[in-house]
Amino acid sequence: MTILKKKCYFCSWKQIYSEAVRADRIVRISSIDEPGADVFSSLTEAQLRSRKEAEQGIFIVESPKVIRVALDAGFEPLSILCEEKHISGDARDIVERCAGVPVYTGSRELLASLTGYKLTRGVLCAMRRKREKSVSEVVGDASRIVVIDGVVDTTNIGAIFRSAAALGVDAVLLTRNSCDPLNRRAIRVSMGSVFLVPWTWIDEPLSTLHAYGFSTAAMALTDNSIGIDHPVLRSTAKLAVIMGTEGDGLPPETIASSDYVVRIPMSHGVDSLNVAAAAAVAFWELRARPCC
Repeated sequence: MTILKKKCYFCSWKQIYSEAVRADRIVRISSIDEPGADVFSSLTEAQLRSRKEAEQGIFIVESPKVIRVALDAGFEPLSILCEEKHISGDARDIVERCAGVPVYTGSRELLASLTGYKLTRGVLCAMRRKREKSVSEVVGDASRIVVIDGVVDTTNIGAIFRSAAALGVDAVLLTRNSCDPLNRRAIRVSMGSVFLVPWTWIDEPLSTLHAYGFSTAAMALTDNSIGIDHPVLRSTAKLAVIMGTEGDGLPPETIASSDYVVRIPMSHGVDSLNVAAAAAVAFWELRARPCC
């Protein structure tokens, strides 16, 4: 492990650099086995999630833009992996904000071998997970929420969160058999929206949402489903939209216990939309509207 020594020509960067070196923050790595950089290479998503760091797991955020969203949302940075040129470039403000956090750097080729692919905008940041919230904390003041039931594709999870943030969904609940929203790819696809919309896991039957004042609307194709533009849905004060798996859809018991079963009308013989596309349509059509 060697401290990076680099001649700098900009006074402001020179000050940042000097402070970082004094604190042993900027570390040039020479191999993929460098101690401290394992969170970016050898640990799987499951290992990151369960790894205990002050009673919390770890997750990885890619690209300066998304890292800034996470920092603004109050997530604690633990370490940074960054191409050398970005320390004084795209990631300069991030390095400055993350005082005391080690910054690992090296050649683009080495970092690609370390992470298994070329870095998105040359920057990764390991962050600490926050305490898991209760359902009541997340849905307390909400009028429109989405329940993600058994969706395992990381791209779909990220896209659903991005639509939720853009289209006014107040909170997201996920069953335990769904993909973790803090999966690296899910975060990237969501463009940081997983940090903007409150979310948590739900372990109880979805019918318990009635106790919080919600009517439940299962998105499914059945003989008794109603159209997504049905007036009763728009007039419902608190609505939980339930989205199912990419292949099999929602379990029969979930559909049977829901207050409404809702379909999106299809044309040209198409039977359904991808769950992420269906979620965007549902969020827009079922959004809360002013009473007058």
